[in-house]
Amino acid sequence: MRIDILCKPGCGERCEKTLENVRQALDDLAVKAEVHVYKDVRKMIDNRVYVTPALVVDDFVRISGRVPEVGEIRSLIVERPRYRKRYEDVA
Repeated sequence: MRIDILCKPGCGERCEKTLENVRQALDDLAVKAEVHVYKDVRKMIDNRVYVTPALVVDDFVRISGRVPEVGEIRSLIVERPRYRKRYEDVA
């Protein structure tokens, strides 16, 4: 599973809060995922995101323009059943 957070360059607090919420949701569900934060305008244009922060889960823009809550991120992860395995199951 891959989660990307897209932010404008210089966007600090909202981007960091989104990253914190994503990490909290992953810890709550004990799911292993790659999390990347991009502060690049080109990456935003490639994903057709014009309002930040944006949450991209497996190359699909799921949330844009606001900081998602932890529960909302958890529901996005849970709806992907193949990623619900715990660390022990993956290894």
